[in-house]
Amino acid sequence: MLLQLSAAELGRLIVDRAGAEYLPLTEQLIHEHFRREGAEARQGDIASWNNSIPVVVKALLDCGLDTVEVQVEVDLPHTNSAVDLVLCGRHPGTGTDSYLAVELKQVRHATVDPLCPIAVDLGFGDGKNKLHPVRQVQSYCEYMLRYLPHLRENERQLMGVVLLHNARDPDVEELFGLPETDHGFLYTLDDLDRFRRVLTSMFAAASGKRAASALEQARQDPLPKVTDVARQRSVVGGGLVLLDEQHVAVDRITRHLEKTAHFTGYDVGLFYDADAAHSSASAPGAKRVYILRGGPGSGKSAVALEVQRALGLKGREAVLASGSHAYTETLREIMVSTARRGQIAEKRRTAVRLYRYFNSFSETPQDSIEVLICDEAHRMRRSSTHRWTPKEVRDDDRPQATEVIRAARVPIFLLDDHQSIRPDEVGTATYLKELAERMGCKVEVTDLEGTFRAGGSKRFQRWVQQLLGLDATDPVAWRPDGRMTLTVADSPQQMEQFIRERHLAGFTARITAGFCWPWSNPDGERLIDDVQIGDWRRPWNVKPQHSVPGAPKSDFWSTDRRGVDQIGCVYTAQSFEYDWNGVIIGPDLLFRNGKFTVDRTASRDPSFRSTIDDAVVTRCILNAYHVLLTRGAVGTVVYAVDPATHNELRRLVTGALGLQNYDGTQPKLTAEGSPLPPAHRTRRG
Repeated sequence: MLLQLSAAELGRLIVDRAGAEYLPLTEQLIHEHFRREGAEARQGDIASWNNSIPVVVKALLDCGLDTVEVQVEVDLPHTNSAVDLVLCGRHPGTGTDSYLAVELKQVRHATVDPLCPIAVDLGFGDGKNKLHPVRQVQSYCEYMLRYLPHLRENERQLMGVVLLHNARDPDVEELFGLPETDHGFLYTLDDLDRFRRVLTSMFAAASGKRAASALEQARQDPLPKVTDVARQRSVVGGGLVLLDEQHVAVDRITRHLEKTAHFTGYDVGLFYDADAAHSSASAPGAKRVYILRGGPGSGKSAVALEVQRALGLKGREAVLASGSHAYTETLREIMVSTARRGQIAEKRRTAVRLYRYFNSFSETPQDSIEVLICDEAHRMRRSSTHRWTPKEVRDDDRPQATEVIRAARVPIFLLDDHQSIRPDEVGTATYLKELAERMGCKVEVTDLEGTFRAGGSKRFQRWVQQLLGLDATDPVAWRPDGRMTLTVADSPQQMEQFIRERHLAGFTARITAGFCWPWSNPDGERLIDDVQIGDWRRPWNVKPQHSVPGAPKSDFWSTDRRGVDQIGCVYTAQSFEYDWNGVIIGPDLLFRNGKFTVDRTASRDPSFRSTIDDAVVTRCILNAYHVLLTRGAVGTVVYAVDPATHNELRRLVTGALGLQNYDGTQPKLTAEGSPLPPAHRTRRG
């Protein structure tokens, strides 16, 4: 939240000053934004603060609601999205806490995409559709209700509105086609009297400080991991609350399937036209390929699971494929775990059919799969040929992606351009788009710009990319944003102690490391302590082809609580997330001359053969650390084996682990410790 003041206090800040470019309120918000985000506010936000907030403040004052508290830019739990305003007060009838979420839009004209009723052109001139503002505020309210139990105490406690204070009804007429709910009403310049009636129906002329404080201090329910969502969906059919571009992407895909029913095989749906479907004039046209690109935690897997669920509710089967063995086997196991007695074998067959691998479509008949969702598509290989492929069916020149596109009527790819970690992984948005277009397909590329990991910290994602030089910029110091905890451990022992304490406190917590140590087969029923740093030594997670008593199989290392006892590698951690993330940077990544460089000789990854070009190895190792550093949902702890590299992390990251004493109790290792390592705390003469 950027600012909280009463309507009366804000009223004194929205008075024009001679010669000033902005209102005093706007200048204060610009300052607060820079202090919190470390970057200049966007012009669109500044214009909204300067032109839109005063409309709401004046409406409150006109209604005699001077003591209603107004919260500006209220963060949604676990995300980087924010509600423009949340008004807090007391209900005039019940006296209970009452809240109104307000989305402010300065648009004057708006049209709805004919193929997708929640995608709209708001007249910004950028050629991009936005989420329908009513659906936006509805989603925000639903999200707040899901993660803030305080708002669930009374179903009438929270309402949502969109205020288009510059627009006339006829100029945005198409927006009124979307059904309104208590969490989403639309008001224009023609409706300001109705908007004032909403205010007086929601708030009494009494102080809103209690309600604002209760919301600010409300307990936040934890964000479920992707595997939690998949498990809940398998048991109760529960869906996800999607936000902004996620919602547009899912709705656009499902609407396209309904619109093109005669081609995709859909004989139900809002847009199905039986006459058109059987008309000789209705040619199917080019196959449409969807590419959804987003960074770590942007909700790619959430979109994949939600598309599959939404189609399943319509009685349609969508196959979800991946290049990750751990991810695929985890989803299969979740489905099998819901089987009733006597149905396990049938459930397992269904799981194998619905959750597959990228290399399993080489012999699939053309267009035999209605919808094929390729999650983690950055792991798409150059070809499906592998060492066990029979000689008679080998085809090293046929791209794996062509097999996938050919097999599906509607192929969907979800990927991150910075997560391919093997030399033969080629799945970037550019590569897939060009390949699909050469096959005669129409391609839609959508960027998922939000983040649901790292406490919703987009700053942390950007910082990791800068740290590793993935965006062609130099590393910068980490500036805490209150969303993500980033800290440096003095030693691997200290990191392990901290991670284990978080594990015992009920958090999910894991340690991973760069692939810089050998990975031995188990010695009978015992794992070998391959990862050795000084006197500290621990085993890698179990190899995929082995089983060891007391340790989870490699596919379940990220989700089985016993995984805290082993060190995970990138191939085991990719696709998953956990609350606390410990990362050991090995000697394959060194900080020299102001940037990170790769030393391929320190890597033990068998895929980096001598014939692999240095540039490819560098890309893979940097992407591997990008994956490892972005697994944490709450916090990340780092340690570098190389002393110079560790010193650089100390310079760039202020956070440190250390013992803290609370109320005379036993000291605890926390992420708020002294930034000075023990070896440097005593001044030497």
